[in-house]
Amino acid sequence: MSTLVIHGGRQLNGRVNVEGNKNAALPLMAACLLTDEPCTLTNVPRIADVEVMARLLLDLGANVEGIGSTTLRIQCREVTKAEPDSTLVGRLRGSVLLLGPLLARRGAAHVAPPGGDFPARRTIRTHIDALTAMGARAIEGPGHRFEVPNGLKAASIYLDEASVTGTETALLAAAAAPGVSEIRHAACEPHVVELCEFLRSMGAGISGEGSHTIRVEGVARLRGASKRLEGDYIEAGSWAVVGAITGGEVEIGGTRPVDMEVVASVLRKMQVDCEQQDDVFRVRPGKLVGAGRITTGLWPGFPSDLVSLVTVLATQADGATLVHDWLYELRLFALEQMSGMGADLFLCDPHRIIVTGPRRLRGKPLDSRDIRSGMALIAAALAADGESRVEPLETVERGYSRLVERLQELGARVSKI
Repeated sequence: MSTLVIHGGRQLNGRVNVEGNKNAALPLMAACLLTDEPCTLTNVPRIADVEVMARLLLDLGANVEGIGSTTLRIQCREVTKAEPDSTLVGRLRGSVLLLGPLLARRGAAHVAPPGGDFPARRTIRTHIDALTAMGARAIEGPGHRFEVPNGLKAASIYLDEASVTGTETALLAAAAAPGVSEIRHAACEPHVVELCEFLRSMGAGISGEGSHTIRVEGVARLRGASKRLEGDYIEAGSWAVVGAITGGEVEIGGTRPVDMEVVASVLRKMQVDCEQQDDVFRVRPGKLVGAGRITTGLWPGFPSDLVSLVTVLATQADGATLVHDWLYELRLFALEQMSGMGADLFLCDPHRIIVTGPRRLRGKPLDSRDIRSGMALIAAALAADGESRVEPLETVERGYSRLVERLQELGARVSKI
């Protein structure tokens, strides 16, 4: 287990370039299992979660080149088994995305309970319902075990929630189910659109991506394809908060204006001086003001993955901010640690927190309980006086490439031990 030692109170300045979206990389890698032909993914984020997915593909019989780089070449001529390594599955919630491809290639899927953030609070009921609608049936045994004796069948599917990974599971299975499937109440996030684009280039007919109704014309045989991932707007938003909370000027390259609108909207509400120019999002020093109320929402609403970051930013803003994350409660619980740093926080309930600022923060030991709240606590420590220690650092590195090096390049006084 590693610890990030942070000596805060320094203004950070400079430029970082974001890599591809983590939440696009994992389903795209899973999609490579749907064909026996080679696939190439570029601008892949160099993060721990991607490496775990690559190891899962290797375990299933795929050839994966470029692990640890931004270009992955994946080919799976034969899927050698229906049960991926349970230890690796336990480290990655995204391993649930293997269910559809395994059913398509092997006619069966035996997947242990996925790990990752909040595993006990996040079910895969939506995924199971979608697969069941396409002909999968549960079989006895530990974990999640399914078979499709007669192959996947096209179906009309209504998702009980607009789950991102639930939508992706349905898409992966529908692309390999000959005939026309319709997925209603689908998620609209940009990474879902990226998966649709990739499946289309593999030969599936797809329309309606970016809306709540996606139509899929599945085919019996998909071909190899290539895809460059779009820049990760969640990572970009994280670096924007790092710049704003330390009073520095930070440029974030590799961003897409249409994705950054949702981030910029909330930052400007807090009087953050920010602008988008081509593929660069820039944050400059300014006086922060409480936002009044910030509420997460389904895309294009403010993403839950950034709620921890803006909550920390609100500790340095003049006035009160009510943050309401209706999706996940544990992220807000994790931020209670900042009370010991001097932050003025009032946790109304598991989904709402009131932050009043500005308050001078002081360093302390911090526990990174998930990727996003861990990054938020790092941002708090960067703004705090004195030394903080955030651990385990591995939790945050699951979603942020070269984290320590990039912080140092911006002028942060940090070290990994």
